[in-house]
Amino acid sequence: MTIIQARGLVRSYGPTPALRGITLDVEEGEILAVTGPSGCGKSTLLHCLAGILRPDAGEVHYAGRRIDTDSEKVRSRLRRTDFGVLFQFGQLVMELTAAENVALPLLLAGTGRREARAAALAWLDRVGVADVADQQPGEMSGGQQQRCALARALVTEPRVLFADEPTGALDTLTGEQVLGQLVRVAHEHHTTVVLVTHEPRVAGYADREVTLRDGVLDQTGPAIAAQHGRHGR
Repeated sequence: MTIIQARGLVRSYGPTPALRGITLDVEEGEILAVTGPSGCGKSTLLHCLAGILRPDAGEVHYAGRRIDTDSEKVRSRLRRTDFGVLFQFGQLVMELTAAENVALPLLLAGTGRREARAAALAWLDRVGVADVADQQPGEMSGGQQQRCALARALVTEPRVLFADEPTGALDTLTGEQVLGQLVRVAHEHHTTVVLVTHEPRVAGYADREVTLRDGVLDQTGPAIAAQHGRHGR
């Protein structure tokens, strides 16, 4: 089943085009890697699919409903319920503990404080960092911070996780650990993942790869996870 459809997406920043008519389907439950060199439009595409940006032209559909014409309020609500977003640098709130950071999306959605904390602790344990629950980001390693950010992105149990260069700020070993956690949890919960990366090693964790070059969809790769074997389900 197709969960996200993009049709003819165009987006420019002033006179500079970032997307030049992108058409793409994302299947429910798959991990899709969007690859390409820096500046090719990968993050812009992800932000359009996630409702963070509106395309200048074209359409974005989620679960059969067009969302790019929705108001910012409606799209923001969607990102609190059905979508999770994981950024390169985590973007944790430095003044809050790990548990408070992870609980934040639930609290914003109206969940009670005790229930939100319990869910946050469960997700921190699920991604392997329960021991830092009461630490602030400044007291954690980069890998611990990114796992906390992953837990925060997943605590609402979204149908789709958008991950923008999620290991770009991490060393190779730590990045492998975070990706391993991401893939394992996504498969367990049948979460669709759209993963933006410029690293072939990271793309190797995906089920399928598409490549952008200068804002144009260049090719659709095979199910590369099966080729790598070690990352398959």
